[in-house]
Order: sequence, then C-alpha cells, then structure tokens
Amino acid sequence: MMKITGIKGLLFDYGGTLDTNGRHWAAVFWEYYQFYGVATNKSVFYDAYVYAERKMATNPIIKPLFNFKDVLLAKITAQFEYLNMTSLVDSVGLQIVNACNKLVEDCLDHVRPLLDTLSKQYKMVMVSNFYGNLEHVLEHYQLLHYFEAVVESARVGVRKPNPEIYTLGVSALGIPANACLVIGDSYTKDMEPGKVNGCQTLWLNGEGWEEQPLHSTSSADYTITDIAQLKEFLV
Repeated sequence: MMKITGIKGLLFDYGGTLDTNGRHWAAVFWEYYQFYGVATNKSVFYDAYVYAERKMATNPIIKPLFNFKDVLLAKITAQFEYLNMTSLVDSVGLQIVNACNKLVEDCLDHVRPLLDTLSKQYKMVMVSNFYGNLEHVLEHYQLLHYFEAVVESARVGVRKPNPEIYTLGVSALGIPANACLVIGDSYTKDMEPGKVNGCQTLWLNGEGWEEQPLHSTSSADYTITDIAQLKEFLV
C-alpha cells in the first residue's frame, strides 16, 4: 500500500469515524432496534432518528459534562418520543443504549493504540459536528490528550459540510493545508469540505445509510474500510 508523503497534520472526524469505525450511527441504532425487537419499520425508525438529531441540535438537551452514554440516553429518549414508545425507554431503550455504548468502547479500544502512534509523528486536531460536550467525552475515553485542539460545531457556530469548520481546523494546526490530511467517514461532510480547503483527504468508507451513489470520488485522495488501515498509509 502506498505511503502518504508530505503530511504534517491530521484532522480527524469523530462520530462515525473513531467511535464506530466507519458505521453510520443510524445503521448502528437500527441494528439494535432489530436485535431488541422494537416494533417499527426502517423508514419510520429513520424519521425518529432524524427527529432526535434535530432536537439535539436545536435544544440545550446535552449538557457540557454529559458523557457519551448520557448522550445516547438523550438520543433514544427523543427517538422513542417520536415513536410514542416513551414507556419503553427504561427497559428496551436502556438495552439499546448499553449496546451502543459497548460498541463505542470496543471501537475506541481498537483505535487508541493507533492514535498513540500517530500523535508521536503528527500534530492532530478533531473537527466534529457535536453537541458542546465533545472535549468531556474525549477526556472520559482518555483520548483528549492526543489532539492539539477540538473544533466542535456547537462551540464554533459552524457545522459540516460548511468548509469553514475545516478552515478552523487547519488554522488550529498551524500547518499549510496541503500538508494536512482530513480523515472521516462522510464523503459530503468530510472529504468535500476538506478538499475545498486544499487538504489531502482519506475516506473511511464503511457502512453508510443509503447514501446516494457517488458520481465521482475526486474529493477522496485515499480510501480505507477500517480505521486500522490508516497505519499502513502513515506509519
């Protein structure tokens, strides 16, 4: 596999990249809805998923000191609210929350040694759409110290796919954009805005959620299917 040369800084996405190793969070939730027998279909589930995400983004539900399990509980509560299943939050809902949290812990155990290695060779920042508590989440998972800065949408007031959030990430690194590598699971939210900023891009092409077929992959310079493969490109 070809090594990527000329890179001095890495810009990592978080959700769907580090925490699930390329799996869209809708796909994760849907898997556990099926496993625990939640009585709904895929289309209605996705409506509930979108409802919850919008509610999280527009209401101060997530507090700065929430850990990720707290975030998951807020998400499932909102999803079940949409589905008129609020009475099941403390039973089935908690089972889904615990399963999702275990998945994240396993994925981060998988990626932590990689981040430890990369942080010794590259400056790294996190660029993420999140709810205002990402630094606390990263600290809880013992990941925060790997990153020079955390550029979080709820704190900087700009969300992906707006390229300005990656402009802030490049600025935080203090490295020319052409020496920076954007790493993320979303083609439209990570690869395209990264390329607009003049960065090199590496796409973690995992399990999406019925995304439209791509007409071109010109915004992704490199592609992997497992975050561990990053080591083959950079170390």
